Amino acid sequence: MSGGSTYQTCLASVGGDTDALLECVAGTLDAAMNTATDSVTNSVNTFFLIFAAILVFFMQTGFAMICAGSVRVNNVQNTLLKNLLDACGASLGFYTVGYAFAFGGSFSNPSQTTFIGNTNFFLMDVENQAFWLFQFAFAATSATIVAGTLAERCQMSAYLCYSVALSAFVYPVVVHSIWSNNGFLSANNSNPLLGIGMVDFAGSCVVHVTGGMTALIATNILGPRTGRFRDIRGNLLEKPRPMPGHSVALQMLGNDNYEVVSHVAINTTLAAAAGTVMALFIGTAIQEHNTGEVTFNLSYAMNGCLAGLVSITAGCAVVQSWAALIIGAIGGALFLGCSKLLVKRRIDDAVDAVPVHLSSGIWGSLSVGLLADPTWLSKVYGNSNHAGWFYSWSRGSADARLLACQVIGVLFVIGWVTVTMTPFFWLLHYFGFLRADSLEEVVGLDVGYTGGALHKRLHDKDDDQNYSAYLDEYVHRRKERAFMKNTSGHIPASSVHSPSLHGHSYHGRKVITPAMKEEAMGNSSVRSNSSVRVGAVSNSSESVKSPGSDRDWKDNDNAVMDSSRDSGVPSLSSVKEEHV
Repeated sequence: MSGGSTYQTCLASVGGDTDALLECVAGTLDAAMNTATDSVTNSVNTFFLIFAAILVFFMQTGFAMICAGSVRVNNVQNTLLKNLLDACGASLGFYTVGYAFAFGGSFSNPSQTTFIGNTNFFLMDVENQAFWLFQFAFAATSATIVAGTLAERCQMSAYLCYSVALSAFVYPVVVHSIWSNNGFLSANNSNPLLGIGMVDFAGSCVVHVTGGMTALIATNILGPRTGRFRDIRGNLLEKPRPMPGHSVALQMLGNDNYEVVSHVAINTTLAAAAGTVMALFIGTAIQEHNTGEVTFNLSYAMNGCLAGLVSITAGCAVVQSWAALIIGAIGGALFLGCSKLLVKRRIDDAVDAVPVHLSSGIWGSLSVGLLADPTWLSKVYGNSNHAGWFYSWSRGSADARLLACQVIGVLFVIGWVTVTMTPFFWLLHYFGFLRADSLEEVVGLDVGYTGGALHKRLHDKDDDQNYSAYLDEYVHRRKERAFMKNTSGHIPASSVHSPSLHGHSYHGRKVITPAMKEEAMGNSSVRSNSSVRVGAVSNSSESVKSPGSDRDWKDNDNAVMDSSRDSGVPSLSSVKEEHV
């Protein structure tokens, strides 16, 4: 509204009374200014939320690079596709019911304490959609933590299933309890737990402990990669076999930071630096003690940096800078210790996601209860009555209410994830949807799931002498599939994993019966063919049976070749010439 129109309006409204006219003009202009200010404020807040959501979601590219660099070359495409599916599954789950369970009713009735939200399903009646985008980015981050842990051995469908389940139900309950105004652990609750509630500014417990605990449960049920702790026949190795990724430099591209506020950014940077130095120093000291040589491990430095970032996430806004250094340093040390403990317990984590996210997330949550500064608590949460335990000592008391809230919160998240995700992954495993086929695991999941190339490089030297036989077996199995399809048969494709390569996987069973062979061959002549089994190539005319199975391969190759000639399955020679 222009000044002239405001004056004319007021003049027509109050007449010629000078005082009343001035009061009307001033009031009208003040209201217009307040409206404009509110509009600018809302615009800035919306932009900030969208920008912050982009930064948080950009961590998806970081996780993808870490996973791609940590796996072997014949699993890169498969790993990248699964990281993409994580984000897709998380978006579907969080859009349909996840956001409603997390924040439904938090703004309309903030004084009520509830276990789960019950409104705003499918984004209905959501006024601030930028806030939805921001929270979705965190949900996708929590789901992606699990991806790297299960690399090189998990089925594609399992990734999509768990990402939807985690982002639609498991993670939203944690969010509602800690971040929602209605959560029983929330520091923003009108009646917070123990008068302070749990402080988790950016997700040490909400995001990282949830994702890390899910990863630990999943990898325990799934089992280690073939050849990690046992050889190809299931014999326990004297020492775990390292399975380094094909590109440490690519892993470094995944190391990023998304904090933007000045105090938060300073603390985050210091914690990351302390975690990096601590992990690198301890790793070097251990190596020098064991071998007498001083080496600097880039992976230790990178994961130590991430551990420092995860550790400071809960308290980045409420601790002093010197405390951020301590928190980050301890986080880096915990990562290294937890990583070696997992190997000792023969738990296979391809990217060290459990040490980085679970152990550091727990420590970061508990560190707030020890080191939260009352001044910063007052600025951020408006409550400084119950500060960190060390600060309480300086006040002459032993008030540990904040520490108690942090412990309760961590235990709640661990218990909730365990109760919900353990039966979920167990059912996937029981029905054969979790573990990938063991032969596809040996030759690489890129071949079976994404149509990638067969690589005969970057493998352990002990496997190279048998790798041609593995490829022979894999191509033969693809011909079996074509044969069964052409004869309207059905392959009992169980993915239940066995320590032996020819245990329960269907390529170790006798799937081609003599009757089926006779039907497929008809009156065609039978050509002689050498028998092939994994681990050895035999040119004998006698039948060769694979360990752990009663399959007789004699003459079966001929039947399969005849039946799959027109099915588009490449021959063994063409596969080797094109892909190896």
